[in-house]
Amino acid sequence: MPARFAPLDPDRLSDQQRVVVDEVRRGRRGTVPANVVAWLPSPELARRAAALGEFVRYETGLPPRWSELAILVVARHWSCDYEWAVHAGEALRAGLEPEILDAVGRGVAVPALVGLDAVVHAFARELVMTGRVSDARYDDAIEALGEPVVVDLIALVGYYTLVAFTLNAREVPAPDGAPRLPAIG
Repeated sequence: MPARFAPLDPDRLSDQQRVVVDEVRRGRRGTVPANVVAWLPSPELARRAAALGEFVRYETGLPPRWSELAILVVARHWSCDYEWAVHAGEALRAGLEPEILDAVGRGVAVPALVGLDAVVHAFARELVMTGRVSDARYDDAIEALGEPVVVDLIALVGYYTLVAFTLNAREVPAPDGAPRLPAIG
């Protein structure tokens, strides 16, 4: 059985794939992440999904701290090693404390979360765990964050769920030396 995922090989790209790779490299990321490489067999999907990813990660009303917190909730829920490996470091750079990363990673209560961090975490966690958000959780988020940011948060959780599914189904390994997803509990 062939490997489900192969790293980017510029010499093996079709013309359509090359256009997508060049477009993504010119974007905010400056590089082509593994999820985009995993989508390249479908170049139009790769192009559109990469554009959505750039938007939800960098251009919404969510500050990086909240985006990274929500992404880690998704990575933990779907046990996505690659997603965790990339975003644990990003979360620390965005100001999340190591004890918060550890608790999210182990899937346990996060007592250090307060205020808006707690609102974002609870919303993202309930959404990935149930596929829905209760009226109380939704109302709390709307009051605390405002409707535009809540919609951005929903889209971010959905996008990174797509990324986790892609990375897990294509068996994309976490980068060597990157932080590993902790064991649950």
